[in-house]
Amino acid sequence: MLRTLKQILRTGIISESRISHQDDSGPVSKLQAQLHRRFGRALAVRHVDAGSCNGCELEIHAVTNPYYNLEGYGIRFVASPRHADVLLVTGPVSRHMETALKQAYDAMPDPKWVIAVGNCACTGGLFGLGYASCGPVARVLPVDQVVSGCPPPPDAILHALVAVVTTSHE
Repeated sequence: MLRTLKQILRTGIISESRISHQDDSGPVSKLQAQLHRRFGRALAVRHVDAGSCNGCELEIHAVTNPYYNLEGYGIRFVASPRHADVLLVTGPVSRHMETALKQAYDAMPDPKWVIAVGNCACTGGLFGLGYASCGPVARVLPVDQVVSGCPPPPDAILHALVAVVTTSHE
């Protein structure tokens, strides 16, 4: 036990330094101001799994952890598409999810954006188009941003969420 404590003291902190979100002139504050100006509140995101293998979901959960601090940017996940500004879709759209995905999109208030996360959502992936799959999200809904990767890294997902706000159409 004593040897382990000495090792800890010798090694020190090996993780990356914490990102400070308190700077008033930084990009986070600018993004928060832009979100408040455009929406008057936080950006609300609704996630829909349209038939994925859950690899992308693990990365979406990672982007919500304290390291990436999604809430610090003024972005939050909501349970209902009626409260959402962005629809985050993972996986190829299965035939059973096609109607539900369209209903979720139709329930969203305007302006609304769709982000396809992962190779399967962007291109259909290895599932492609078949009897059980409608293929990529773009065959079912208009897609504003794509995040490729299998699965994509959390910072790419965060970048797409920020890009939707900063380069959006109205």
